[in-house]
Amino acid sequence: MTDHDPVRRNLMLGAAAVGVAAATSAAAQRTDTDPHVLNGQPVPEPSAEQSAGPVKPGRGSALAGKVAVVTGAARGIGRAIAVEFAANGADVIAVDIAGPVSSASNAVPATPAELDETVRMIKAYGRRGEGIRADIRDIAALRRIADKVERDHGKIDIVVANAAIQRWVPLMEMQDADWRDVIDNNLNGTANTIRAFAPKMIPRRKGRIIVLSSLQGKHGTKDAASYSASKWGIIGLMKSAALELGEYGITVNAILPGLVDTALTRYDKRLSETIGETGRKAPDHPSPQEAWDIRAPTVPLKVGWLQPDDISPMAVFLASDAAAMATGANFEVTGGDSAKVD
Repeated sequence: MTDHDPVRRNLMLGAAAVGVAAATSAAAQRTDTDPHVLNGQPVPEPSAEQSAGPVKPGRGSALAGKVAVVTGAARGIGRAIAVEFAANGADVIAVDIAGPVSSASNAVPATPAELDETVRMIKAYGRRGEGIRADIRDIAALRRIADKVERDHGKIDIVVANAAIQRWVPLMEMQDADWRDVIDNNLNGTANTIRAFAPKMIPRRKGRIIVLSSLQGKHGTKDAASYSASKWGIIGLMKSAALELGEYGITVNAILPGLVDTALTRYDKRLSETIGETGRKAPDHPSPQEAWDIRAPTVPLKVGWLQPDDISPMAVFLASDAAAMATGANFEVTGGDSAKVD
């Protein structure tokens, strides 16, 4: 049976239709509903022609009947992936600490209300959704969640290890927490997530594990050494896990976003560093428009940054049956910044 076989094509189209039918008629929506404002100034967004657009049913491959767990799902990329999964037919368990992680984080902590909003968005597509507060540094807590999900849903098909923090401070000025906590949360927490949930997939001899690295996991980052190191480590972890879990039919892949406008990046220091990366002298408090206008011309697709909903379609593909032969690989969604990195 070839790729051009009409029977195979009709089966694929039928599966896609099931996934679309599984979602409700919820209107297309952005998952990042917070005002895109910094210091009272609007943060520029890509035009409709420069974006994958908002989450909507049928945008990616069908996930009907799948059960997914997504960490760091209260907002940002994690929320976008969770909601995109639901829009394509999956039931989703959204995991997030929904509170302070460490002093070594420049971002305002996520809140329980934000986690609740993610669950509301999942349910708007007619899917089962649940929010669970947990710290990914606590592997015992993750194992309890894995047991609960398996008990409540009968299986776990997809796991996305997304939760992360970011710290911007020169290496020589770092406090111990600036290094240790970023590595512990981002790298160790990702390893904990795999170690807690993969055992539920092994007996079924199938599953999809997706980890979130970053393009900063493929190049150094001035004033963010702990973040880059954690994301480099995640790539090595992903490839090692793919080698070990492949015999059980479990795929393990990494998504590497470029600069994405989320609470993790929406603050003065990140905008300043964004300008500095272009070789210009970086002001301490640039306006969002200034940062966009300086950075966008350096990106092949001419965007200053991406939106969370630009990343989530890649997760849907990697979670789907269509990605059966993709494992141990990096999938970069960067607006073209990938072209600058070997």
